[in-house]
Amino acid sequence: MLMPKRVKRRKQFRGRMKGKAMRGNMIAYGEYGLVAQDPSWVTSQQIEAARIALTRYTRRGGQVWIKIFPDKPVTAKPAETRMGSGKGSPEYWVAVVKPGRVLFEVAGIDEAIAREALRLASTKLPMRTKIYSKAQMEQTSGGDN
Repeated sequence: MLMPKRVKRRKQFRGRMKGKAMRGNMIAYGEYGLVAQDPSWVTSQQIEAARIALTRYTRRGGQVWIKIFPDKPVTAKPAETRMGSGKGSPEYWVAVVKPGRVLFEVAGIDEAIAREALRLASTKLPMRTKIYSKAQMEQTSGGDN
């Protein structure tokens, strides 16, 4: 599972996910990318499941880039615990994903295989996604970054 080696503070506030992704919203390395359409928290387990689905379908051909990293701790209190007595301990890690964020990129495989692999990966994720090619991404952005 992905998680930070060390962090400055063990527990974080939940925060908000308003607005669109300002960074990580362009396909930088690969030819095809999986782009988030909704705001969501993506857990390290979900990222790993999507990565496995992607690499298995491509038969480890081509190259895969994971563009998100789970660096936010999510805390939980034990079951059947009374209210109060502070915040729970960190249970798992999530990546905060806003609409427009590129989640995965692939290169070195033909378009049909890339699109199907990204579609399979998207079924493992908790939000709606769209598959873009690098050319489509450059057209839709219109150079307003």
